[in-house]
Amino acid sequence: MLNYTLNLYRSSYGGLSQNTWWLALVMFVNRSGTMVVPFMTMYMTQQLGVGIAKAGFVMSLFGAGAIIGALIGGKVTDKIGFHKVQLFTLFGGGIMFFVLGQMKSYSAICVTIFFLSMVNEAFRPANSVAVAHYSKDENRTRSYSLNRLAVNLGWAFGSALGGLIASFNYELLFWVDGCTNIAGAILLFVVLGPVQRKNTTAEKQESPEIVKKQSAYKDGPYIFFIFLTILFAICFFQFFTILPVFYKTVFHLSELFIGVNMAINGLIIAFFEMVIVFKLEGRRPSVHYMAIGILLVGISYLILNLPLESAVFIAMSSVVMVTLGEIFAMPFMNAYWISRTSPHNRGEYAALYTVAWSSAQAIGPFFGAQVAASRGYPTLWWIVGIMSLVLSVAYWFIQKQKLPDQDLME
Repeated sequence: MLNYTLNLYRSSYGGLSQNTWWLALVMFVNRSGTMVVPFMTMYMTQQLGVGIAKAGFVMSLFGAGAIIGALIGGKVTDKIGFHKVQLFTLFGGGIMFFVLGQMKSYSAICVTIFFLSMVNEAFRPANSVAVAHYSKDENRTRSYSLNRLAVNLGWAFGSALGGLIASFNYELLFWVDGCTNIAGAILLFVVLGPVQRKNTTAEKQESPEIVKKQSAYKDGPYIFFIFLTILFAICFFQFFTILPVFYKTVFHLSELFIGVNMAINGLIIAFFEMVIVFKLEGRRPSVHYMAIGILLVGISYLILNLPLESAVFIAMSSVVMVTLGEIFAMPFMNAYWISRTSPHNRGEYAALYTVAWSSAQAIGPFFGAQVAASRGYPTLWWIVGIMSLVLSVAYWFIQKQKLPDQDLME
């Protein structure tokens, strides 16, 4: 049994390029300081005395900046390459975290967090294109999963450490987050050099129909996928923004426990996602696994309304369920969008996919905060829970339309 397990993990991680591993290490260093975003709502409400609705608006501004940043990042990536964009956004984002920590007035925080997000989130399309560049068709989904593993290991470390730091001094969160951004930029500069854009063999062999593939904005099935993803992400982002406040104000859990509980999300992904993806890849269309994952996310929110006395048990069960949903949905969402691209328009597709999540980051916290403030948290959990269940069914229409399902590839 031990040998089987070891061989399974070895196979799951085998065959990936050295540069893919370097890129994952950069992501881990960067994300190990992820502290500001999961604790920003709590910082605003607990330290600055801002109401939940106004705090939710601040997080919506973060999402609005992310939308603009993603569009700019995708366009610039197609023009100058992913390496330069990643360097600039990592370093610039680090500086902006330092600046945000010094802002005390509500209006100053609103302006600063918008520009911080615009710089910071322009990194995502460039990073997505980098993963595709350093991987092969046969291991692309696992390459994205490795990148996500690094992100979530960093998230687990950052959330746990962030909970500890927040229990002493919230302002330190901004300094640590900024330093890890800059450290990621330095590491990227050292281990991964600039990439010269050139026609690859695969690109030369593409048929004229593929090479002249229409813009992502004219790809109807992809736009439908993006629309569904925005709605799902609105639900998903409640986990990072409103749920920590719910744990604190309703369940009366400590910042330390909240941080550790959120870290469970990253640890589960780190230990199991690569193996699960390795066992599932290529067996069924990507939308099949996406639908299952979104169903599990919906259940994770409905769990919060169970009439149980143990707040700790409910909190931990919900995190485990949303994590399983994330494992099933996210890697295969990446597999789906990348399957519709060719090298010359990959940045545009990546930007639009990033915009989907950024739009939800703008809408989700504001929506969740308003519902929680006016109707109560139970109503919010019913809405996002049921909405996720409906979306799980809606994703099946992508498959039933018999779209170009190249996503059976990795």
